[in-house]
Amino acid sequence: MEAEGTMPPQSLSAKFEGSFAYLTVRDRLPTILTKVVDTLHRNKDNFFKEYGEEGTEAEKRAISFLSKLRNELQTDKPVLALTDNAEDTQAWNEYMGRQQDLMENGQLVSWFKSPWLYVECYMYRRIQEALYMNPPMHNFDAFKEGKTQSYFESQQAIKSLCTYLQQLITNMENMTEIQLQENFLKLIQVSLWGNKCDLSISAGQDNSQKSSPIDSLPDLQRFILVDDSSMVWSTLVASQGFRSSGMKHARVDIILDNAGFELVTDLVLADFLISSGLAKQIRFHGKSIPWFVSDVTKQDFECTIKQTMAANHKWMSASGVQWKHFMKDGTWSYHDHPFWTLPHEFCDMPVDAADLYNTLQTSDLILFKGDLNYRKLTGDRKWEHTVRFDQALRGFQPAPLCSLRTLKADVQVGLQAGQAEKISSQDPDWMTNGKYAAIQFSSPHREQ
Repeated sequence: MEAEGTMPPQSLSAKFEGSFAYLTVRDRLPTILTKVVDTLHRNKDNFFKEYGEEGTEAEKRAISFLSKLRNELQTDKPVLALTDNAEDTQAWNEYMGRQQDLMENGQLVSWFKSPWLYVECYMYRRIQEALYMNPPMHNFDAFKEGKTQSYFESQQAIKSLCTYLQQLITNMENMTEIQLQENFLKLIQVSLWGNKCDLSISAGQDNSQKSSPIDSLPDLQRFILVDDSSMVWSTLVASQGFRSSGMKHARVDIILDNAGFELVTDLVLADFLISSGLAKQIRFHGKSIPWFVSDVTKQDFECTIKQTMAANHKWMSASGVQWKHFMKDGTWSYHDHPFWTLPHEFCDMPVDAADLYNTLQTSDLILFKGDLNYRKLTGDRKWEHTVRFDQALRGFQPAPLCSLRTLKADVQVGLQAGQAEKISSQDPDWMTNGKYAAIQFSSPHREQ
């Protein structure tokens, strides 16, 4: 384990041939770009119907832009500055300047010689640039079809989960605190395993949830490498028991990851928190632009609630109606911020997005969903597996926070001595195959 005060390890980089990062840059990202081009081409007639010849020409220019981008990626060309004059363009180009300052011997920042986290984020931002620069396509979500398909292919699991939720709400008044805790721990695990449904990892291939998420929990328990969920519960309740002593008006912020089934698991957890009195307000944070294939945007969030309301299933529909009511009365709210789609690690937030950091400081609990958020929490660095989660955050502690993620990238901290080695001997791909998971908690007030 690193000693306190030492420099953090270097970032995971795309330049190490044979590493997971190198393989994904060379293989997965071009595949995603190809799918975006195919999506635009398949929608050519729709663009013409909606926008006429202007739409057809915009589609051609965007495809040409993306084809050139794919070539730049595959041939290790220098990373280019953004030119679309969007709200975040200057911040992106300033960050690129920082990366250039770190290069040795005057080398240019390029696709294979840059930190993996940076170039992966950069590719998605360049996809958006292709649309920004070719109106009237600037609002087109090239990943929407896959996200919608993921939601509808998970219908059986969603029905099962909404039925479970509505049964809980019906019996809520009669539950003891121990029973509430048991159900909270179940639903936080459902939200955890919902993170397996990640279309950016599968390069857009079907990755929907088919089985009952509640029934799957006992079999999945042994794959949770770190489980701090009891600390999350303790943060939400007063020491005497929240029903007897009274609960402050707790606000929970959920930093969302994937649309589709995972978003439903997050909404169900949020509903339980409100219905049980564990929280009085939920603030959801999503992406302001389409991101990492399946990440939640405002449109995805609103469509999911609308589709759940319209479902031909009693408890799905009842859940959707309740969620719409929560949004209408302000109990729930959706927020996006440009920082979530910048390449920065989260310890940069106090300086680079002070307004967002100040907002998060007023939260009672922040839940960070998914792999990308975990990579940004830890800086996507080559930490020893036994380094404490608190240390890997590098000072980012706006409020008590918890990361819920299934492992799909080469970074994991907070393990016991020998734990990683034992798992690796049994499953060499344990850090990237999505089979394992972690619930990790950190609080500014926690004893170190």
